[in-house]
Amino acid sequence: MPDNTWMHDRSEETAPAVGIDISTPSFARVYDYFLGGKDNFAVDREVADLVMQLVPEAPVVARGNRTAIERAVRYLAGELGIRQFIDLGSGLPTSSNVHQFAKDSIDGARVIYVDNDPIVLAHGRALLAEDGVAAVIQADLYEPEKIFSEPVLTELIDLSEPVGVILAAIIHHVPDERNPQAVVQGLHEFVAPGSHFMLTHLHDSGDDPRVEEAKKILQQGLGGSYFRGAAEIEGFMAGLTVLEPGVAPVTAWRPSGPAGPLEHPLHTQMAAVMGRRD
Repeated sequence: MPDNTWMHDRSEETAPAVGIDISTPSFARVYDYFLGGKDNFAVDREVADLVMQLVPEAPVVARGNRTAIERAVRYLAGELGIRQFIDLGSGLPTSSNVHQFAKDSIDGARVIYVDNDPIVLAHGRALLAEDGVAAVIQADLYEPEKIFSEPVLTELIDLSEPVGVILAAIIHHVPDERNPQAVVQGLHEFVAPGSHFMLTHLHDSGDDPRVEEAKKILQQGLGGSYFRGAAEIEGFMAGLTVLEPGVAPVTAWRPSGPAGPLEHPLHTQMAAVMGRRD
């Protein structure tokens, strides 16, 4: 039986903010739906429901992705003492956010959320009322110069000090023709040595025959979501020192200590990896 515990009460959905296009599905809103959020609309649910007809457990992967983000942030803040984070392609605010994980782990944490979806900016500003702790900016991953020169970012983040860069479930939306490895490497020059990059990515593990059909649904509905193998995912860390355990399923991945057991078979379809800029 499908796990429906993630579903939200649609009667409490948020009305679209002025200027928000709800005629086209959004990566951020589909992901929000999988996480049980209410900042999504019929066009987003249509795509998500198509995926869940094939893979009813799809929300399990979304939740596993959040688990990996939490472990990464708590490791970087709590064990390495990194106080500042930039979450690129952050998506919509959820009940568990990078700034919450960071604040729980270290004093003086600061976080910038970055997304190119205007709905993220609209809802993120409402959530991030904690002035001086976190802020959200609307910007494009393909234009790092604009991201890292944005006054909101430079006022909150000291780029001469190490930062934790979160690239969760975003690089798998970058097509091969846009050279995703170069996109990630293009970020390196803007952050100080000692900075860490944490990346999660749809993983073609080869052990679930439904992946090929899921690829078609996501690419047709959202214009591109790319499953890649472990070697290719690790390749996005080129130029960085890859931390143990390397590329691993999101819920088995641990930035310190031995890898844990898989919590669900479908978690092999999302992988995590972390690298350090030396």
